[in-house]
Amino acid sequence: MVAMVSPSSLFLILLFLSIPFSESNLTTDYYKNSCPHLENIIRETVTSKYISVPAAAAGTLRLFFHDCMVGGCDASVLISSNPFTKAERDADINLALPGDAFDVIVRAKTALELSCPGIVSCADILALATRNFVSMAGGPVYTVMLGRKDSLESNISSVEANIPRANTTMDEIIRMFESKNFTVGEMVALSGAHTIGFSHCKEFAYRLFGYSRSTPTDPSYHPKFSAALKTLCANYKNDSDMAAFNDPMTPSKFDNMYYQNLKRGMGLLESDNGLLRHPRTNHFVDLYAFNQTAFSNDFARAIEKLSLSGIKTGNQGEVRRKCDAFNTFQT
Repeated sequence: MVAMVSPSSLFLILLFLSIPFSESNLTTDYYKNSCPHLENIIRETVTSKYISVPAAAAGTLRLFFHDCMVGGCDASVLISSNPFTKAERDADINLALPGDAFDVIVRAKTALELSCPGIVSCADILALATRNFVSMAGGPVYTVMLGRKDSLESNISSVEANIPRANTTMDEIIRMFESKNFTVGEMVALSGAHTIGFSHCKEFAYRLFGYSRSTPTDPSYHPKFSAALKTLCANYKNDSDMAAFNDPMTPSKFDNMYYQNLKRGMGLLESDNGLLRHPRTNHFVDLYAFNQTAFSNDFARAIEKLSLSGIKTGNQGEVRRKCDAFNTFQT
């Protein structure tokens, strides 16, 4: 006799089968029994860092993005180079990743190793810390699935083709995200992370002082905005730390002002301005500039999806004892 399956049960079965195997192993309460104080430790560590260094929110979000875009969310960006391999962390585009972002992960890992040694992966710590920072900055609360393992490799050569630069064309950025199964809309929503944080002057100085022979300053900048940036970045060649807020209006608040700024000619980076100009992205800019709720909801969905990108489970990875070194290199 053949057992009958109800339509609703069939749907759930098909949904489960459509989830990649490694992803299906993740749960929201993965550490419920093995590390019951995980959430409290993450919350206390992130709160302490945010109070002392609010910019750590943007820095950790950027660190998370740079990790997930190269081989998946596996903490490979946290690895320091060793005598055998140059790690992702030493790639040119990663050299400006802020020390406070690395520090908060180290602090959380140290506290967790005292509470539940050898249990919580650095990849999960980074994912949770990012979620908490986004929320503390006023952004949406979203779900983080847990159970990631830490990568067993980190190679500098993997970085360049997977992380867009400030002057990467929008067509190239779209192709980069589509290759990782992200839609154009999801890419534009994730770009909203630029609503907090800053960029160093060297990343956009060419738009101010050397755009073309006939037009030194990019005409897509609002004239008053470019004038202010020229003053701010006048000495950027001698001071590499000089920087400007990505969102000069509400630089520490996770809101939709970033998109409103784009429409005012205040897109700091060329890649920012590209969102407004490209026919496949500009209508998303219009939507998010007008509708804060739409941006918050779409960002939450997109970063949840990003957090599941290329994850490692089981023997695909390990739980590092220290986040900056593979266990085989630790004593």
